[in-house]
Amino acid sequence: MQEIPSPEGPRMLIVRCSLSKRDSIFVEDLGRASEKRIIDHSSGRWLLEQALLNWGINDLSQIEVRRDDNRAPYLSWIPGCWRNEPLPSISIAHCESAAVVALIESSYWVGIDAELANRGMAENAFDMMAKDEELIFLRDNPHLAIEMWTSKEAIQKAHHLGMNLNPRDIIIESPGMDLHRFIDDDLQVALAWRKAGMMARSAEDDLLDATRVVIESGQDFTVGC
Repeated sequence: MQEIPSPEGPRMLIVRCSLSKRDSIFVEDLGRASEKRIIDHSSGRWLLEQALLNWGINDLSQIEVRRDDNRAPYLSWIPGCWRNEPLPSISIAHCESAAVVALIESSYWVGIDAELANRGMAENAFDMMAKDEELIFLRDNPHLAIEMWTSKEAIQKAHHLGMNLNPRDIIIESPGMDLHRFIDDDLQVALAWRKAGMMARSAEDDLLDATRVVIESGQDFTVGC
């Protein structure tokens, strides 16, 4: 695992690793997925595990990776452990040679994407990610295609909207969204973050919050037999 320097802003951690088949408590059974998909997945989940340990979460046995309605991954306490301390928001990406993971403090959402910096893109694919003046700019500056693509992917992830947000409709410079683009060795990387929206809650979360309110209020309460 290699740590990548984080930009100024909320607490973040950015890491990368090479692709290989790895073991992790977060690895899912992908069934009959291709070998490439299995390697991408296991590399990303192993890297996530290492990043969380680096973040300071030493016991990962009570944490799982879930997906919201738009398939965006997030961390959650396993039902039955009765914990709801805030967990960092996460984003995972893969390219031909590496996996990258970003963590950010829980009050934000983060998105990360990476591609080989020297990767080309066919011009007939430009209109899949840009339109109007942006498309004209891209055709005049094809060397910026990978930078634009990774930026839009990162923003899409930071919004937690997945494929429900058409890349052609993504405005790179938009209010409320921070975007950091950079080269790390052989990778073109884009990192986007914004204030978090609503996250899924469990019945345990509601009960723990209600109990905390009563305790902090100083009220006396008893537990019935």
